[in-house]
Amino acid sequence: MTQLSTLPAPGTYRVTGSGHRPSAFAVSELATASFAAVGVQLARLVAALNLEPSAPEITVDHRLASLWYGWSFRPDGWEMPDAWDPIAGDYEAADGWIKLHTNLPHHRAAALQVLDCAPKRDAVAKALAGWQSDALETAIVAQGGVAAAMRSRADWAAHPHGRAVVSSPLIAWAGPRRVTLRDRPEATAKRPLAGLRVLDLTRVLAGPVSTRTLAGFGAEILRIDPPGWDEPGVIPDISLGKRCAYLDLKQAADLDRLKTLMAEADVLIHGYRPGALKRLGLDRATRDQIAPNRIEVTLNAYGWQGPWSTRRGFDSLVQMSSGIAAAGRDWAGNKKPTPLPVQALDHATGYLMAAAALSALATAASEEAVTDAKLSLARTAELLAALAKTAHGVEITAAKTKDFTPKAEASDWGPGHRLRPALKVGQARMHWPSPACQLGTHPPAWQELPD
Repeated sequence: MTQLSTLPAPGTYRVTGSGHRPSAFAVSELATASFAAVGVQLARLVAALNLEPSAPEITVDHRLASLWYGWSFRPDGWEMPDAWDPIAGDYEAADGWIKLHTNLPHHRAAALQVLDCAPKRDAVAKALAGWQSDALETAIVAQGGVAAAMRSRADWAAHPHGRAVVSSPLIAWAGPRRVTLRDRPEATAKRPLAGLRVLDLTRVLAGPVSTRTLAGFGAEILRIDPPGWDEPGVIPDISLGKRCAYLDLKQAADLDRLKTLMAEADVLIHGYRPGALKRLGLDRATRDQIAPNRIEVTLNAYGWQGPWSTRRGFDSLVQMSSGIAAAGRDWAGNKKPTPLPVQALDHATGYLMAAAALSALATAASEEAVTDAKLSLARTAELLAALAKTAHGVEITAAKTKDFTPKAEASDWGPGHRLRPALKVGQARMHWPSPACQLGTHPPAWQELPD
C-alpha cells in the first residue's frame, strides 16, 4: 500500500522561481514541498484513473507557493476585517512569555474569567504580570480557553507531550478498509477532481486550506458551520470555490441532514478533536455504517497521542509551545517571541491534508485497502524544524501586482484579485469558477450532477 508519509523527494517535481521568506526556519522550502506533495499525489490519481496516457509533469512556482502561505486575496477598494481580537497576543508573565488567543468569544471570556480583569489590553497585561506562565496556561485551558506559554525547543523536546509528538508519524494512517469509489465521468486530465464531493467540517485555517486546494482541481466542496458562525478576515481568503451552509448539529433534523450529506460524500475532511464526533453520535463505527466508501482526513492541533491530545490549539499557539517562537526570537535578536512570518504550520498541514486525501483516492482507485489519515499542527512543526534552509534569492515579504491574476474576483465582500496558482500537474491548472462567499450562503445540499 503506497500512501503519503513524508514530503516528496527533490527531483520528482520541477521548481520555477526563487526567493525566501525571512525566518529562522525553512518556510519557503516547506511551502514548495507541500505544494509538490499535492502535485505528486494528484499525478498518482490521474494515473490510477487513466486520465492521461503518461505520467503528468508536476511544476511548482516557488515564489507563488511562498506567497500562498500568506493571504491569497487582495481587496480592491476596501479592507479586510482584522482577524485578531484586540486583547489577543503576547504578554510578559512573571517568568516568561505567554500568548492569549481570544478571537472566539468563549475563548476570550475564559481568559478574562481567569484573569478577573477588564477586557482591555493594559488591564490584561497588568493582571497576568504576576502569574507563572505555565500556571496561567493551565488555568486558562481548564476554563475552556486557549493559551500557550513560550517554550524553547529543548524544553519542548523534554516535555511529555513534545516527546509524544516527535515519536508520531507525520501522517498517521489507521483503520484499513475497502473503499469503492463512485464513478466520476466528469473527471478529465484538465479537471481531475470534477464530480468529487468533499464534505468540509473544518474551520480556521489548515482544514479550509486543504479543501480550497481540492476545489482548485475541480472538487465540489460543501462546508458546514453552526448557524451564525463567522471568521472575519479569514473567510474571504479560504471560502474560494466552495459552497457554504449552516447546520445546527444539536438539532435532530440538522444532524440527520449531515448524516445524509456524509453518506453522499466521497471525501470527509474534519477538524474535530478526539471524542467530539462520538459525542455527536458520529463515532467511527457509525461513520463506517453511514458512509462506508468515504475517504476520511482529519487534523488536530497538538496531535493524537500524549497528554495534550484533546487540547484546543491554533498555529500561533503551537509555535509558542513547540519552541518555534523562541528560536525565532533568538535568530532575530529580539526580546519578544518571534513567530514565523506566516502561519506556515496551518498552511503546510492544509496542503498535506489535501495530498493525503488524494493519496487515499489513488490507493482506492488501485483497488488497495484505504486507511484514514490523521495530521496535526504540532507534528508539522517538527517537520519544519528538521527542514534545511536551501532557498536563495530575494526575500519574499509581500505580493506584487504581477503575482495576482488580472481578472477581478467578485467576492461577497467586494472585488479583489487572487494570487496566481502555484501548482501545475500535467494538463491540470488550478482555477476556481466561483468566488469566495460568506458562510451560510448555500443550502446544505450537493449540487445536482448531470445524468
